[in-house]
Amino acid sequence: MIKVNVFADNKNRKHKIKNPSLYIKKKVQRLKKYYFFKNKNIEFSILLTGNEVIKKLNKRFRNKNKITDVLSFPFFEQNTLKKMIRARNNIYLGDVVINLNKINSSPTNDILLEFNKIWIHGMLHLFGYKHNTNIDFKKMNNLEKRIINYLENEF
Repeated sequence: MIKVNVFADNKNRKHKIKNPSLYIKKKVQRLKKYYFFKNKNIEFSILLTGNEVIKKLNKRFRNKNKITDVLSFPFFEQNTLKKMIRARNNIYLGDVVINLNKINSSPTNDILLEFNKIWIHGMLHLFGYKHNTNIDFKKMNNLEKRIINYLENEF
């Protein structure tokens, strides 16, 4: 089972995605059939926010005084998480913060694709994936693409 809790820091925030909370929850339900998630009881949270909040969080936790598209706050390192998933029934992975302003200002016309890229990227960080080296970047990027393709071809 995969469960996601979606919160918006401002319900009146203008965005181009109709009901992003419901959208993500439907996509996550689809993911529980994907091999990467089979037989795992995991939960995580997503906060949908804007430039100001994400810039403050980026400064506070990463010492980078700039706006970004996504931040992830995993509760466990990858090796610890793997052991815990085998040993426990329920695991809380951590939190993802998404900047809706970045999605709305995306140069592509496919807002939903951009939204998927960002929340999936953040979620993979909760699983311990990183992109500090070119090899890690390629590995994470390939997995993101596989998951996005799986979600896009759901019907």
